[in-house]
Amino acid sequence: MEIKKYMSSDEKIALANLNPGAKKIFIETYGCQMNVADSELVYSIMIEDGFAVTDDYNIADLILINTCSVRDNAEQKIRNRLKVLGLVKRSRPGVLIGILGCMAERLKEQLIEEEKLVDIIAGPDSYRALPKLVAEAESGQKAINVLLSREETYAEISPVRKSKNKVTAFVSITRGCDNMCAFCVVPFTRGRERSRNPETILREVDEIISEGFKEITLLGQNVDKYNWNNGEVNFAGLLRMVAIKNPNLRVRFSTSYPQDFTDEVIKVMSEHENICKYIHLPVQAGSNNMLEKMRRGYTREWYLGRIKAIKTMIPDCAISTDIIAGYCSETEEDHKETLSLMEEVGYDYAYMFKYSPRPGTYAANNFPDDVSEEDKSRRLSEIIEIQHKLSLESNLKDLNKIFSVLVEGISKKSDERLFGRNSQNKVIVFPGKDFRIGTYVNVLVTDCTSATLLGHITSEDDLISKINKKI
Repeated sequence: MEIKKYMSSDEKIALANLNPGAKKIFIETYGCQMNVADSELVYSIMIEDGFAVTDDYNIADLILINTCSVRDNAEQKIRNRLKVLGLVKRSRPGVLIGILGCMAERLKEQLIEEEKLVDIIAGPDSYRALPKLVAEAESGQKAINVLLSREETYAEISPVRKSKNKVTAFVSITRGCDNMCAFCVVPFTRGRERSRNPETILREVDEIISEGFKEITLLGQNVDKYNWNNGEVNFAGLLRMVAIKNPNLRVRFSTSYPQDFTDEVIKVMSEHENICKYIHLPVQAGSNNMLEKMRRGYTREWYLGRIKAIKTMIPDCAISTDIIAGYCSETEEDHKETLSLMEEVGYDYAYMFKYSPRPGTYAANNFPDDVSEEDKSRRLSEIIEIQHKLSLESNLKDLNKIFSVLVEGISKKSDERLFGRNSQNKVIVFPGKDFRIGTYVNVLVTDCTSATLLGHITSEDDLISKINKKI
C-alpha cells in the first residue's frame, strides 16, 4: 500500500483498515518511552506492508510484544504474558507471535527455544526487516534478525501514533548508548550511540503539530550526547530549534546523564517558557564507592554540582532521579550516603528499585551479588520512605499556587474530575468534566498527597483575591 508522505496517523490507520482482506496487527508494549516510540515505528512499517491495525489481540493475525530487559521482573512479566497470548495461538494456529526489542536482542535464539510458541524475534535495529520476517514465519520457519547497527535511526520513517487523546507524542533523537555502566544491559540490547539528522527530527515535530498534539518528549538513552555532524548541532542547539517551532508546544526530554548534562542545556531551558521545567537526572547511588563500582563516570560532588547549577538557573525546576538499592557489596554506610544525598537534593519524585544482575553486564561478570534479599528490601523501603517524605514536602510548597495544566484525561477515581501535568511534570487532579482533553487550564492547588496535587480551575485574579482575604 502506498502511503502519502504527510498523511496523519489517523488517516494511515483508517486507510489501512478499509481493506477487508488485510491481515491485522496488534502490538503490546512494555518498558520505557523509547519502546513506545519504537512500536509506533513498527506500526508505520507494517501498515506500509499492507497490515490493518487492531486493539484486540484475539482477532489479530500478528501479535508483537515490544519488550524490556532492564530488570529481571520485566522479563518475567513478559514470559507470563506469553502464556496468555499462547492460548490465542492454540485456538487459531495461523496466528504469528513475535518478540521485539531489548529482550529479543538479549536472548536471541535462546528465546525461540524457551518459548516454543514464538515465531519471530527482532531486535531494536531490525524493524525494517519485519515484513520479510513475517513472510518467513508464514512459511513455517522461525524468523530471527537481531543484528545491531551503527547507523540505523529510522530517521525518515514517520511513526504511526495510536494516541486517542492527541496530547503527548514521543520523538527519538538518539539510539543506543556508549556509557557502559556496569549494571546496565542497554548498550548490549540497543547498540552503539548514534544521533539522528536534525532535519528529520524537525520534520517529525512539524507532523506532530499538524496532527494536533500539544506536547512532545525528545527521547534517547542519553539525550545530552546528541551530536550531529561532529558538533554542528548539539543537544542544546536541537532543544532550542524544537522550542522555537511553536511557542504553544510543550517540550520535554528524557533521559539526561549527569556527566554530560551541560550548563548550555540549562540556559536554553531557562530562555524558553515552553520547555518544561523538569529534569530527570538519574544518580543511582549517593556513595562514591558505589558510583565508581557502577562505572558511572562521576562523583557525588560532581552530581551535586549539577543540581546546584539547575537550581541556580531554574529555581522552579523539578528534579527526579533513579536509585538502585542493594548494588554489589553495598555497605550500610554506602546506603546511608544515598539517603543523605536524597535529603540534600530534595527530589520531587524518584524511580526506585532493588538491584538485579543482568547477564552479560560488567557487574554480573565481575562482582558478586552479595547483598542479601532481606537487606535489599529493607534499604529499598527506607529509600521509598524518604522519597515519600520529600515528595510530600515538595507538593506542600505548591499549595495556593496556580499552574498551567495540560488536560490529559479523566481521573481514574472519578468521572467528574480531570487530570493533567504542569511544567514540572507533577500530576494535578481537579473537577472540570466539561473541559476538553488537550486544552490548557489554570488550576489553583488547594490540597495534595505525596503523589498528586489537587485543586480547581481558576484564574490569577481568583488567587490574588484569596491572598488579599488572608492578609
